[in-house]
Amino acid sequence: MRECAAHLTRAAKANGVSIVLVGHVTKDGALAGPRVLEHMVDTVLYFEGDTHSSFRLVRAIKNRFGAVNEIGVFAMTERGLKGVSNPSAIFLSQHAEPVPGSCVMVTLEGTRPMLVEIQALVDSGGPSPRRLSVGLDKDRLAMLLAVLHRHAGVACMDQDVFVNAVGGVRISEPAADLAVLLAITSSLRGKPLPKGFFAFGEVGLAGEVRPAPRGQERLKEAAKLGFSVAVVPKANAPKKPIEGLTIHAVERVEQAMEVVRSMG
Repeated sequence: MRECAAHLTRAAKANGVSIVLVGHVTKDGALAGPRVLEHMVDTVLYFEGDTHSSFRLVRAIKNRFGAVNEIGVFAMTERGLKGVSNPSAIFLSQHAEPVPGSCVMVTLEGTRPMLVEIQALVDSGGPSPRRLSVGLDKDRLAMLLAVLHRHAGVACMDQDVFVNAVGGVRISEPAADLAVLLAITSSLRGKPLPKGFFAFGEVGLAGEVRPAPRGQERLKEAAKLGFSVAVVPKANAPKKPIEGLTIHAVERVEQAMEVVRSMG
């Protein structure tokens, strides 16, 4: 495998052409055998997709001459794959009216801001309540629930808590923390968040809300898609107003909860 890849790499560079090598992937999602190909080539692309969904993602895992973690979103049609110009539409549920337990956040996939809906369901549990997270960091959920109780006075000790990122997207950045907490609180209270609402921000153990990278781009993307109300970290608040967008800048979790309660 190493010798073949070396010959092809030399041929590509000598002739100024691009060569695509397709590596076999195991059922676990890893490259079969030693990961020789990944080390030798300049760019590694993963072609991802759920068998139950018509959408496919092409994700750059390695790129020697450009940004990594960029994605392309494609729809599988009768005539093959077609590019999706507005990927955010995939990851937002189509509710006629706002529903409890739903909060939209703006995440970054490489350099592209995308809106994703975070859904939470809080239900009465037994002596050992369950905490289940799909598409988000499983270890952060228990930590966030502890912060919610300690600093905002919202207790879920005897409740089952389920959290899901709509559309099968995986969110690895901590900027989802604030949206997760607001979705959980909305489900617990049985009251939906306002229409056109979104939030993002990392939450620390001391209850502080930390800024997310490239906050201005996140805000502009949401405003472009018609969202009108935001709760964001104070450090991400823009110096100039963004047309059509009401921004509530907060420094602590309890402030974010108070802002949402004041919205009814």
